Amino acid sequence: MRIFDPHIHMTSRTTDDYEAMHAAGVRAVVEPAFWLGQPRTSVATFVDYFDSLLGWESYRAAQFGIQHHCTMALNPKEANDPRLLGVLDELPRYLVKDRVVAVGEVGFDSMTPVEHEVFSRQLELAVEHDLPVLVHTPHRDKAQGTRRTLDVVRESGIAPERVVVDHLNEVTVGLVADSGCWMGFSIYPNTKMSEERMVRVLREHGTDRMLVNSAADWGRSDPLKTRRTGDAMLADGFTEQDVDQVLWANPVRFYGQSGRLELSDVDLDPAATFAGSSVKRGGE
Repeated sequence: MRIFDPHIHMTSRTTDDYEAMHAAGVRAVVEPAFWLGQPRTSVATFVDYFDSLLGWESYRAAQFGIQHHCTMALNPKEANDPRLLGVLDELPRYLVKDRVVAVGEVGFDSMTPVEHEVFSRQLELAVEHDLPVLVHTPHRDKAQGTRRTLDVVRESGIAPERVVVDHLNEVTVGLVADSGCWMGFSIYPNTKMSEERMVRVLREHGTDRMLVNSAADWGRSDPLKTRRTGDAMLADGFTEQDVDQVLWANPVRFYGQSGRLELSDVDLDPAATFAGSSVKRGGE
């Protein structure tokens, strides 16, 4: 089973995670710039973080046979800090870098006016740099936040097929499906979506324009949730081709719009095929 995790925060993960991911079939990832948990207080801290995503993290992933790509943005939560708005001035020089395959995460957190302004400006940057966009939907007021997100996307004039709206669930997926944007789902141990719920969504809405990710970060999360979702799809009667579309072909198709995916050296060895058993980890 070959896997491309289209949204995972490896800066927060360990080398053991990289090793386990490779054993599970993960051969490529996209790491979106996000909130690190501790509030940042200056633009310079973002510059260091962006440089780390492009340099150190890409190198670290390569040691385990995983191709690392990233997205760049001022995230919605920290967009409310006036000390950090200068990040928008730094972004253009990063949006031309190799392995930067989208603008993101952008969107809403608390749905403030300044979040709206920063969101709109970064959609403009995506159009200017001919890049796709990864959009974060708020954790609260999901339906309202998703509708407002789609309104801003429409106002920007960006083509919907160049936008993935992430962190969806059963309530919001229909809204995004009707918009023409891609649909992103984060599979978590206790929150967001489970692999079983994801399978039901795929049964109802199909596999086209669907991106399944682990969104693993510094909180309680699991970087193997992509593989677990693939196993759940097979157990439910989906074909190997269906699984390959969701876990590999779809991320390649979406982020391939950037023209910067580097997958030529991906090693798809027998351990990454469907012949392997379901992933187990630790005492599971």
